[in-house]
Amino acid sequence: MKIQFVLNGKKITAEAEPSTTLYTFLRDLGCLSVKCGCETANCGLCTVLLDGKSVLSCSVLAGRVDGSEVCTLEGLQQEAEELGGFLAAEGGEQCGFCSPGFLMNAIAMLREWKEPDEESIKEYMAGNLCRCSGYMSQLRALTKYVAYKKEGH
Repeated sequence: MKIQFVLNGKKITAEAEPSTTLYTFLRDLGCLSVKCGCETANCGLCTVLLDGKSVLSCSVLAGRVDGSEVCTLEGLQQEAEELGGFLAAEGGEQCGFCSPGFLMNAIAMLREWKEPDEESIKEYMAGNLCRCSGYMSQLRALTKYVAYKKEGH
């Protein structure tokens, strides 16, 4: 099937089998920041933005994006670098495998909620699994980033 959509600001036309997941489709298109850790929509590593909302690309069929806009970490370099700096400063990136999905979900959260409190952050980010950090460093990084943005940066 032919799929036409916008990927990271560029119009794309590509072919995909009806059973192809968005995760596989995006990886085939060169979006290597999209990772898969579980294939059961439980880990958050495959998070992308679909029409501005975070979705788990391993649980979405590629055909669903026809006529839509998809954004991966490759399309959010400036935001990702800024937030990633806070994550690194707090030791929250550890091995880095979960970082792309974590950053995508955090960016989606901050677009949806301008000033989330600590409990809101915990709730929103609950689906992002990390085997290295213990989550406290990630929580500190997001809390500090929210305060930084609140100051007008």
